[in-house]
Amino acid sequence: MKAVLRYIVALIFIASGFVKAVDLKGFSFKLEEYFSPIVFNLPFLEKYALVFSIIVVVLELVLGFMLLMKIKLKETLYALIALCVFFGFLTFYSAFYNVVTDCGCFGDALKFTPWQSFWKDITLLVLLIILVFLYRKREENEGVRFGKLPLLGVFVLIMIFVMFRGIVHEPMIDFRAYAIGTDLAVEKQKIAANPSEYKTFYSLKNSKTHEVKKVDQDEYINKEYWKDANWQIEDGKTTSEIVKKGYESEISKFKVEDINGNNFTDEILKEPRIVLIFTYKPKEADLELVKKTETKALTEKAKVYGISTQPDFYKQIPNYMMDEIAIKTIARSNPFVLILEKGKVVEKLGAKDYLNKD
Repeated sequence: MKAVLRYIVALIFIASGFVKAVDLKGFSFKLEEYFSPIVFNLPFLEKYALVFSIIVVVLELVLGFMLLMKIKLKETLYALIALCVFFGFLTFYSAFYNVVTDCGCFGDALKFTPWQSFWKDITLLVLLIILVFLYRKREENEGVRFGKLPLLGVFVLIMIFVMFRGIVHEPMIDFRAYAIGTDLAVEKQKIAANPSEYKTFYSLKNSKTHEVKKVDQDEYINKEYWKDANWQIEDGKTTSEIVKKGYESEISKFKVEDINGNNFTDEILKEPRIVLIFTYKPKEADLELVKKTETKALTEKAKVYGISTQPDFYKQIPNYMMDEIAIKTIARSNPFVLILEKGKVVEKLGAKDYLNKD
């Protein structure tokens, strides 16, 4: 029984580490959100987000594999407990203050709400504590046997290759909404056909009885609370909440606009072939690389647009704008090339790989 529990917990950590290892850049973007002024207000750490993401992922993978193989078991369990406490703090903070809507625990492969992430961490923490209790007595076969360390070494080398591949090139496995073959136009239609529904909720307080109740916009009108002077809407407690979840996709954030706010998304998705060059941080981009990317893109038999957070960044092609977080969902390098054919993703490459392709 305890072996089965150990395998389950170990595989959860390995799976969590693997989906982040595949796309370390994406996980580093998530850590940047935690370091931003609106969350922990540690902007000086944003430039080290990739380093921190590597450390966290390596810990998850190595400790998960050590737990699976029963290597240094007690030390491994204590280290995993510390990791769970750390993750639990982050996810609780995200959930309680509603500042990071997706912790990135399982990358883009599996989306959790902040509270789901928190309770997942608490569950793992409890299971780890149970394992500490179950393995409280040191067993004869607990020591590292011949073959375990070489297996750990092979595992680490494979994971290093996976991480390196994801940092330097595109992720080996693409869990994002913009995977090659995705039809953005079709996804947009699905979103429009089945939108999420929201309602406004008011917190009402009775001036005589001091009773407080929460009512939605329809109840507020139908029961004529607005006519009763005793019921007053409490300042700062009005909320907009989802009452029916529609079709959800990151592609809902794919909105391309010009400097005047005119939306060109539909026009782009109808083009027979279009090359889009994305830059999520223009000030940090290699301008020479951007220039070479523009020059090569202009040799394609297609329209070429530049999309960034700056209205006049590109010098040879039309400039359009998109939110930085939306661009980061698409791009894992700065700059990045996305090629669409009638709205379908046919190719996506970092700028350096784009320049090197035939």
